Amino acid sequence: MIWRSIIVAGCLVLTGCASSKNVSEQAQKANNENTPEVDTSVSDPRDPLESFNRVMWSFNWDILDKYLVRPVAVSYRENVPSFIRRGVHNAALNLEEPASTVNNLLQGEMQGMAVSLGRFTINTTIGLLGTIDVAREMGIERRPEDFGEVLGRWGSGTGPYIMLPALGPHDVRTTLGRVVDNAYFPLADLNIYFSVLQNGVKLLETRADLVAQEDQLYNSLDPYAFVKDAYFQRLQNKVNNGVEQKQSEEEVELNEELDAYLENID
Repeated sequence: MIWRSIIVAGCLVLTGCASSKNVSEQAQKANNENTPEVDTSVSDPRDPLESFNRVMWSFNWDILDKYLVRPVAVSYRENVPSFIRRGVHNAALNLEEPASTVNNLLQGEMQGMAVSLGRFTINTTIGLLGTIDVAREMGIERRPEDFGEVLGRWGSGTGPYIMLPALGPHDVRTTLGRVVDNAYFPLADLNIYFSVLQNGVKLLETRADLVAQEDQLYNSLDPYAFVKDAYFQRLQNKVNNGVEQKQSEEEVELNEELDAYLENID
């Protein structure tokens, strides 16, 4: 499979990047004066594949995002009329309401189940197949829930963290949850072209929104660790239905954008 080939290639790159550590003390001192030291020797039990994941992070952020995803997202935002973007994005989100209906039910969230079912019914009919979010205009906001959250509420751990090529941050529980969500109607009935379109539209919109927060990533001591921590914080907040731990304003603001971005890169 193509993903197996990519992962194997990533492992080979990782092996090939191993180098000798015979650096003079003078060079080390000069480097430390100009570059903040990042301690990657501390083992994170959530991230047993950290060496591999850092290679994939560099590929995703420094190459794939820099030269493909970001330019396309910015161009899409600047050149496609806003009413068309909004309509297509609304339709893409509307397709996920049936999955949210079932997942709310499995967590015993009866109000959330009714909200998701009602939104899908209203927007699919009156809202012209979801292109117009009539339900929101009526004061019925989204209650998105995925099967990964269901597993979390049932006591399942996240499993190992893994940075997938192109797909970004993942964990075992979330990956399994997305497989189940994609088996629900109507996502299971979409052909490959509509499925790619649905996910692509969500990715472009959320990636364009993330542009304003990029400086916080660049200015962080270790962007890889920052994103990983934000990812696990997001997972816990979703399982807790939005009850967040105390965070700085900068972290809250960035996590809101990361939440959308990470959720829509599957």
